Parts: sequence; structure tokens; C-alpha cells
Amino acid sequence: MIQKTPEYFCTTVLTYKNICFCPPVKLFFGPIPPADGYDARMVHQQTLTLKTVRHGQMHDLTGQIAGIVRESEIAVGTVNISNVGSTGSIGCIEYEPGLIDDLPALLDRLIPPSRSYGHEQTWHDGNGHSHLQSTWLGQSLTLPITGGIPNLGTWQQVFHIELDVKPRTRTVVVTVMGE
Repeated sequence: MIQKTPEYFCTTVLTYKNICFCPPVKLFFGPIPPADGYDARMVHQQTLTLKTVRHGQMHDLTGQIAGIVRESEIAVGTVNISNVGSTGSIGCIEYEPGLIDDLPALLDRLIPPSRSYGHEQTWHDGNGHSHLQSTWLGQSLTLPITGGIPNLGTWQQVFHIELDVKPRTRTVVVTVMGE
């Protein structure tokens, strides 16, 4: 049963003689007023644009991500890096030539190009495996920020991998949150 007054509401299953037995919750209408010490820099967002030319192409985004975090002036928090689109992925890897070759090759062995995917039966565009590979890897990554820098290991870099079968212009959204 939900009981409402102009400023309070209560949700409960327990009522007795039409009396609600739960503490009332104050409703706020409109924007929440800023608290003391509110700083608009608590959230900072920028986009990166990547030009890709082939399936399996990787970009090291680590320096750009660190620059955006530095520009945000956030010392402690998180940074989320997200690929916009369903056939590209974001992740962490030791960004070196062997792994740059190995990751796309592994993905093509695990989820190979094929005309038998349901997506292919529907759209006939040759990229059913691209959607599945991207879903399997994930399209975003969140990292801690410590001392104003993304907290990464010595051999850990942030990458974008193109999984579609044609050249793309990709948008990567970088959102920094913290204080």
C-alpha cells in the first residue's frame, strides 16, 4: 500500500487501521541543492575519436586516458572508458607486438567468422562474429584513480580493439569521477 501526502510518502505492507508503520521519506522535487563544498569538477567527461581500418586493429589509449584524468584534476576516484558501438571493445593488456597479434587471432579462433550465426541470417553483413567478440570482451572498462593518475600495473595498458569487418570512425567516451 502506498500512502502519499504532498511532501512525504510511505511504502509498506504493514498498516493498521489505515496507519502506515514505516518512517516517512521526504520527497524532493527539482534539482537537489548543492552540498557545502560541492565542486563541479567531481565529474569530467571527454570523447576520443579513433579511425580504424581493419578487423583486429588495436590502439593504445593509455596516454590519452592519463591526460584526460590529469586535466580533470581529480585525485581519487574512477575513470570509465567506453566504446560507443557494438563491434568494438575496450580492455587492458601488455601492449606489445606479440599480444597485439595474439589477441585478435585468439578471438577469431574462439569466435570465428562464419555465415552460420543468426545475425548473418538476418542481416547478411559478415559481422556476426564481430558482435559476439565485442560482447565477450566487453565495451567498457573502469579503473581506479590514485594520486591523479589511472592506477595501472607496470605492463598494463588500456586498449581499443576494432572487431568489425570494415573501417570505422569510433567514439570512445572517457568519464572521470571522484574528488
